[in-house]
Amino acid sequence: MSYPDYKYGTGLSNVGSYQVSGKPFVTGNLTVPNSASATPLKIEFPSVTRWFTVVNVDSKHMRVGFSAEGVKGSNYFLVHEDNHPTQNGPYELKVTELYLLSDTGQAITEASVLAGLTGIPVDRVNNISPSGSNWSGSIGVG
Repeated sequence: MSYPDYKYGTGLSNVGSYQVSGKPFVTGNLTVPNSASATPLKIEFPSVTRWFTVVNVDSKHMRVGFSAEGVKGSNYFLVHEDNHPTQNGPYELKVTELYLLSDTGQAITEASVLAGLTGIPVDRVNNISPSGSNWSGSIGVG
């Protein structure tokens, strides 16, 4: 039996989506809230990433995580102010969101996020959580 309304599409395990170069995504001049803030800066990607990198131009360390709770808690990594290439990517991870938060009591005044996007829609990350479709709620993410 055929289903005329069914449409095939790419999913998270579609190898070809990760073998080709990603569609460019850049956002800059970001002001990242301080660690005392209740709300980290959320970067939403229009599709699943093939890779991403974070640039910290300020003189303070920045937390980068994959959920709001993770970056406010202990599930994050630091991007140092010196922007050493091995510390800020590119990270070959499939994500739909990033969360940024200063690691100090002061806001970071200049940061950027660059990514290569796949053709995989965001809704293909099938994680049922209150915070959206990213990996929130997963072990190590928060």
